[in-house]
Amino acid sequence: MASFNCFALAFLMALSFASIDVGVAARHLLQQPQTPSLLKKTFPPLPSFPKPSFPRPSIPSFPKPSIPSFPKPSIPSFPRPGVLPPLPSRLPSRPKATLAPLPSIPSVPQIPTAIPSIPFFSPPLSHSTP
Repeated sequence: MASFNCFALAFLMALSFASIDVGVAARHLLQQPQTPSLLKKTFPPLPSFPKPSFPRPSIPSFPKPSIPSFPKPSIPSFPRPGVLPPLPSRLPSRPKATLAPLPSIPSVPQIPTAIPSIPFFSPPLSHSTP
């Protein structure tokens, strides 16, 4: 797969370099001075020839053949595709499903959300005198 990617990349690069040369050549041709109309050759008009007239051949008339009539086969009637049969007027009762009781889940302990108060102790008195 990697070799295909390298090949594709090399191919795209070659195409881009080729288009650069074409672009340079086109610009070079556009920058050439226009040739004067005197140097262009004018050709004389082609002579007109009379159209030949051929005699039309007469088409003989042939008698038309008669097509024999064959008996047509009878096509059996099938229900049309896409047409659904009618629904019954009374739907059958469905059985009642009973679920087993769920096992009891242990309760998750509660995490306290209030921050307990921290008792505030006053700092010790200083023994220095002012």
